[in-house]
Amino acid sequence: MLLSSPSLQNGSLRVTYGDLHDATNGFSSSNLVGTGSSGSVYKGHLLHFDRVIAIKVLNLETHGAAKSFMAECKALGKMKHRNLVKIITCCSSADYKGEDFKAIVFEFMSNGSLENLLHNSEDESKNLSLNFTQRVDIALDVANALDYLHHNVEQVVVHCDVKPSNVLLDDTLVAHLGDFGIAKLIHGAMENSSKAQVNSSAIKGTIGYVPPEYGAGGQVSPHGDIYSYGILLLEMLTAKRPTDSMFYDNLNLHKFCKMKIPEEILKIVDSSLLMPFSEDQKFVVKNNIKECLVMFAKIGIACSEEFPTQRMIIKDVIMKLLEIKQKLTC
Repeated sequence: MLLSSPSLQNGSLRVTYGDLHDATNGFSSSNLVGTGSSGSVYKGHLLHFDRVIAIKVLNLETHGAAKSFMAECKALGKMKHRNLVKIITCCSSADYKGEDFKAIVFEFMSNGSLENLLHNSEDESKNLSLNFTQRVDIALDVANALDYLHHNVEQVVVHCDVKPSNVLLDDTLVAHLGDFGIAKLIHGAMENSSKAQVNSSAIKGTIGYVPPEYGAGGQVSPHGDIYSYGILLLEMLTAKRPTDSMFYDNLNLHKFCKMKIPEEILKIVDSSLLMPFSEDQKFVVKNNIKECLVMFAKIGIACSEEFPTQRMIIKDVIMKLLEIKQKLTC
């Protein structure tokens, strides 16, 4: 039986297919905000619920979709952090044709994904170009989210798919890490990261961001998220995707940045970061901008080292980013 409006059950919002159908005007294309292999995301308004919501409708024909749904609900249901996308509720029912329907309801992030802002891939009318200080803040937000997942929950959570399209920004540009469809829960607090591992044979992840040890069938661990995070930082710095056509044979984003710092840092950074200072290169050097760009690049490089144990630990990342932030405000 379909309810006429969302209801509360055990303190959490309970919604039906009918509620979500009405919230999105029949899953109208005008409310579609994104689509991918795992499903589609719609913007919506629930009756008697004051916030705008995002509804991720799973494509159940995709292999492992039901398992992905359970993983995401399980992972996000127990976690609360200002830099994680907040899950409002999950819906598992039947649509009006009697077919299985599964969806996850989140808080809507009005500034979309970091991917869109870095590469202007959607809604160019916003024309929001992130300055360096904003990028440092976003990097800090994602680092704090990973620190929480790896150290501050009962079960260590390895996200397994850290990338710009999974970093969502609210109306004040606070970053929230989302899409836990392939996240792995590992028993026990992370006293010893070497013990916090599961096999990576089933991990898909995203080409360019997957750590080399996963491709070789190695163990899933927090070190893998750190690698992906390092690539994310280098992409934020250069506005070049790790899959850019310039990277082939033995050249990748990590090696490209490593070769160019510190002397050639200004040649590889996203040109929009230098736009305010383009008339005065001396200003860039004098005001710590160049030094801070090099520091940011070094963090990305240190996080994306080939061997897991050589990668920077997340608490050191946070300290270094705070140091950059302080220098930028001097």
